[in-house]
Amino acid sequence: MRLATPFFLLAVFLRSLSAAECISISEVHDHLGEDQCVIGKVVHIKHGSGGVTLLEFCQDSMVCPFTVVTFHHDLRNVGDMNELQGRVIEVHGLLKEYDGRAEIVLQRTGQLTGDAARIPPLPKNFDVEYKGHFSAGKFSLPKPAYKTSKKRQTTKLPVNIPEDTGSEAETPR
Repeated sequence: MRLATPFFLLAVFLRSLSAAECISISEVHDHLGEDQCVIGKVVHIKHGSGGVTLLEFCQDSMVCPFTVVTFHHDLRNVGDMNELQGRVIEVHGLLKEYDGRAEIVLQRTGQLTGDAARIPPLPKNFDVEYKGHFSAGKFSLPKPAYKTSKKRQTTKLPVNIPEDTGSEAETPR
C-alpha cells in the first residue's frame, strides 16, 4: 500500500506537467494525429446546420488554422458552450485535419481544463434543431385509445299500405 502512494503522486505530477504544455493554435499543424492540449481564446461561437457547434479562435474563420467542433449528440455531455465566448480555454483531444484545418472534436466536459471546465449544463428543454432556442412545447388534449363511432342505424320509413279497391270481400252477392 505504501508503494501506491508515490506512484499516485508521480502520476498526478506528470499529469500537471502535461497540462502545462499546451500548444498554441499556430503550432497545431506540426502535431496532427497526436493527442494534444491546445490553448487559445474563443473569439466567437458558430452554430452550423444539423446542430454542429464550432468554437472559432480567429476573426476570419477561413484562415484560422484550428477549430473545436461539437456535434449535436454530444452537447448534453459538454454543456452550454455559449459561455466559452471570449474566454481562454485549454482543450484536450486528438488533433485531426478536416477541410485543410486542424480540429479537435469536443465530446465531453472532461476535455476542457481550467476555467472552461466549469460551464453550466444545458437546460433540460434544450432543442438542438432550434439552434439553442428553447420551447416549452405544445399543449394538446390526450387522444382516445381507439376511435369511437356511433352505431349505424337503419332508417325508419313510415309504412303506407295501399287499400284494395277491387277485392272480393266488397262485392255484393
